[in-house]
Amino acid sequence: MIRRLLTAAPPAFEPAPGRSDGGGLRFTFLGTAGFVVSSAERTFAIDPYVSRADVRTTLFGRLAIDEARVARHVPVADEVLVGHSHYDHALDAPAVARHTGARLVGSSATAQIARAYGFDMERFVEVRAGDAVACGAARATALESRHGRALFGRVPFPGDIVSPPSWPPRASELRHGAVFHWLLETAGTRVLHVDTADFFDDRLARADVLLLCAAGRQYRRDYTRTIVGIVKPEIVLPCHWDDFSIPVEAPPRQLPGVDVEGFVDEIRACGARAVVLAPLQTWSV
Repeated sequence: MIRRLLTAAPPAFEPAPGRSDGGGLRFTFLGTAGFVVSSAERTFAIDPYVSRADVRTTLFGRLAIDEARVARHVPVADEVLVGHSHYDHALDAPAVARHTGARLVGSSATAQIARAYGFDMERFVEVRAGDAVACGAARATALESRHGRALFGRVPFPGDIVSPPSWPPRASELRHGAVFHWLLETAGTRVLHVDTADFFDDRLARADVLLLCAAGRQYRRDYTRTIVGIVKPEIVLPCHWDDFSIPVEAPPRQLPGVDVEGFVDEIRACGARAVVLAPLQTWSV
């Protein structure tokens, strides 16, 4: 009964197919706000969250990382980037970085999560808004942002993390901390990852591909029109539309209030192409 109230049907259309030749830049949607973005230059894992706690555990229990699932679905990464430190963005990040040997890049709040997990902090890169991180021939820049009012018009778990949380943590311990939108420059392409449905207009940047949060967009006036108009992407990949309380391998279900079909219509009306991926689907450009 609770799950029926908290979830809605998935999009009624088929995800757009990728190129058969593999392309120059590959996007694997990990569900929630997570992506693996890879090219010959670099592989980035952004906000990876595949452990997927159920509703009861999220509300009343402690959040365990499913190490086997993490290793299976994110086997390769050079950099793990975290946009903010809520559990559905940051919980799995230290595990991904540890088993791939990647650097873990995020805020001071994310650093506290990494310490609690037992991550080797010599491979942690702490950033502030505006910092650019050299990643081989590629570059990742942390653009200042703010968290959307994603839960009944409110920001869930606001505030910072100033000391290591208990481990395994409760969802309420993982507050959002600093919020970044990551701008990637790789393989001659600019990719902007927006993992929560709010932003500062003057902190955004132009990009060819926009990975755009759907959850809570109704609480920001003219959300889609404004951000697409500023970023001017050719392609928009919606994210954070799927129910992340069920296994990532399960048939996807849409979160209530998201309306992916309506989101796609808004994106197209702004002159961009919308590409909707199912969790774990890869698409190339």
